[in-house]
Amino acid sequence: MFLIVGLGNPEKKYEKTFHNMGFLAAGDCAGLLGAKFKKKECEASVAEGFLGGEKVIVARPMTYMNASGRAVKQLVAKYKISPAELVVIYDDYDLPKGSVRIRPSGSAGTHNGMRSVIAELGFTEFARIRIGIRDPEVQIPILDYVLSEVRKEDYELFASASQRAADAAVALAKGEDFDRVMTRYNG
Repeated sequence: MFLIVGLGNPEKKYEKTFHNMGFLAAGDCAGLLGAKFKKKECEASVAEGFLGGEKVIVARPMTYMNASGRAVKQLVAKYKISPAELVVIYDDYDLPKGSVRIRPSGSAGTHNGMRSVIAELGFTEFARIRIGIRDPEVQIPILDYVLSEVRKEDYELFASASQRAADAAVALAKGEDFDRVMTRYNG
């Protein structure tokens, strides 16, 4: 079994914001698995798919970004997910817009959603896929920036980054070598 979690905020008004890159990528993951978000459990919207006969859960926490860890902890407990079977996808203000970075572990950096996930789980040894959102031309406070809508001229760039993040997550769920996945999708 494998759990892919995309972080974001559940309300429609946040749908096209930078902070919802994780939700967007989770949707792309579900699409790759032929799954739909039909279930609500563990304070998350959940889609179930299969890869090689193994179940893959794709989840979007409905707890809002800063409490994402609550839903992730519940899902990990319910499905008895080990750290090696978990990947979290989220936006990262510290990376250039449209970039994708995959790491096997690490800190939360400046991301409150990841702070919540790490605090609730009590460990950092799980895969994370970060989608860069920073635009050096935009000079507004981080909180205002992450909750602002992606500009229309950047939709394709972020759609492509989301798809790359989803492809990487599914490759990890298939059991592909982590270093190879990093080499193929980082950038």
